Amino acid sequence: MSGGSGSAGPGPRFHEEIEVKLPAKDLGALRERLREQGASLLAGAHDEVNDLYDFPPDDASRSLSASGRTVRLRTAAGKAILTYKGKARFQSGVKTREEREVEVSDGGEAEGILAGLGLSRRFRYEKRREEWRFEDCAVALDETPIGNFVEVEGDPVSIRRVFVRLDLDFGEAIPYSYAELYQRRRKEQPGLPPDMVWPEKR
Repeated sequence: MSGGSGSAGPGPRFHEEIEVKLPAKDLGALRERLREQGASLLAGAHDEVNDLYDFPPDDASRSLSASGRTVRLRTAAGKAILTYKGKARFQSGVKTREEREVEVSDGGEAEGILAGLGLSRRFRYEKRREEWRFEDCAVALDETPIGNFVEVEGDPVSIRRVFVRLDLDFGEAIPYSYAELYQRRRKEQPGLPPDMVWPEKR
């Protein structure tokens, strides 16, 4: 998800993504709870394709993934968004990291720019996402090839209010990105394909 904080004025702004991710046993029940609590639906379920880029594996000194950083090109609903994420910090169930993103007019040209910088696509993951606004937070209901998840993004105080009102448990929060979750799943199931994509696209 996107989000940011920082002071206005000249010079670069520092943006932070502050979010909590946890498995969702029943997205339908969670969706109904959001409606009952007066949340606003921002975007109905839509497909996303997320491509992560990195330097070649033999260039370990510049590896983004090894340093906990991410460059992602996401396409969804006819839009392409380029995102940079810094190394994450995880405390009391909340993950915080620098995030900068921009919508690009041509995803193909963005790929060309990344290639010109020496980056190539290393991993693809797909999901179907539904987006809500609740208690000044962005709440995403995600269906993925490895299960369902909910992400809550906002400031820490607002996130805690969401958890209370939706009866969510910080104890179930997970620190891993979808790429990390999938790599862990592949260790358990070596037969899975390299990318986290829906079966019909394998």
